[in-house]
Amino acid sequence: MKKFIWRTLSYLLVAVLASTMTMFLFYRQGSGKLSQLSMVIQNQFIGDADVAAMEDAAAEAMVNAIGDRWSYYMTAQEYADSQQQKRNTYVGIGITVSVREDKKGFDILKVEEEGPAYEAGIEPGDILIAAAGQDVTELDINAAGDLIRGESGTTVEIMVLRGEETPSFTVTREYINMDVAVGTMLPGNIGLVTIENFNSKCAAESMAAIEDLLEQGATALIFDVRNNPGGYLSELIDLLDYLLPEGELLRSVDYSGGEQVDHSDKKCLKVPMAVLINGNSYSAAEFFAAALKEYDWAVLVGQPTTGKGYYQQVVRLIDGSAVNLSMGKYYTPKGVSLAEVGGLTPDVEIAVDEETDMKIYAGILEPENDPQIQAAIEALTKQ
Repeated sequence: MKKFIWRTLSYLLVAVLASTMTMFLFYRQGSGKLSQLSMVIQNQFIGDADVAAMEDAAAEAMVNAIGDRWSYYMTAQEYADSQQQKRNTYVGIGITVSVREDKKGFDILKVEEEGPAYEAGIEPGDILIAAAGQDVTELDINAAGDLIRGESGTTVEIMVLRGEETPSFTVTREYINMDVAVGTMLPGNIGLVTIENFNSKCAAESMAAIEDLLEQGATALIFDVRNNPGGYLSELIDLLDYLLPEGELLRSVDYSGGEQVDHSDKKCLKVPMAVLINGNSYSAAEFFAAALKEYDWAVLVGQPTTGKGYYQQVVRLIDGSAVNLSMGKYYTPKGVSLAEVGGLTPDVEIAVDEETDMKIYAGILEPENDPQIQAAIEALTKQ
């Protein structure tokens, strides 16, 4: 009986100590500088404080303070939007914008072909100045995006600056399914495969485009991963496995030293290849080009890449927000860290002017007028 009582008291003691330690840790965390500042503002600020906005601003500042250009904080809405984009489908009007240097509106860089904005008459090069009846020239990109977002089937009024005119367009929000990979037959039986990103559907659509071009008689291939921001590791590996012979494709090492090596099988596609790259070819796009180059499977054409050799993982936070945090490094088949060498240098380097670069990004430059595509064709012809 005494043993039973003693055992019971021991269990209770452990539970009390555990509870005490948890409360102590909670107290220590809750008494930090940020918590103290939050309480001071909430209790003593004479105005009204938006606690959620304060937390978002603090979280963003914390991530920015680590000094890693690839890590970033996302609000709950931004996280939800990013998940839609990774599926290559989203509700919207089909435009890509960037903040102007003068902070007066947003440059419309790209308009999805046959999307709502395209059908309404909005064009690349327009400047977004108003949405839903509100001036956006003084708003940040997130606030402007909030005005454009909405449910599928609803409309939004968009005003742009086009030269000296300010036309308005009524645009219906729709589900937009992006074409991740598109094949185009070029003169000389050369197939062009433009890969937008390495998110969902990339490998399947890329392989389908390749097979279609081969059936049309393509005897060489150009892969265009210019302005490709990267995406999922699984999509990259599946596509490389389809193209390359047996061997190592990619090695990844995480923050704890854990290592993973991905391999391809013996089946491969052996035709002359070229890969178009530029300074906006990031992550999976760079390692795609690097693997084909290191296997002597392709010639690289275009401009040097940045060298995004870190990979990120998304960590959800308690309020639905998230942090996209660099947690490891990728290495090429030959063990090269692109972060350490500063990216890829093309075999054939072809610079383009700003106007041409913008047309390439917008997808409105015909292949015959694209100096980098023409340089790739010439390189393949010489092989």
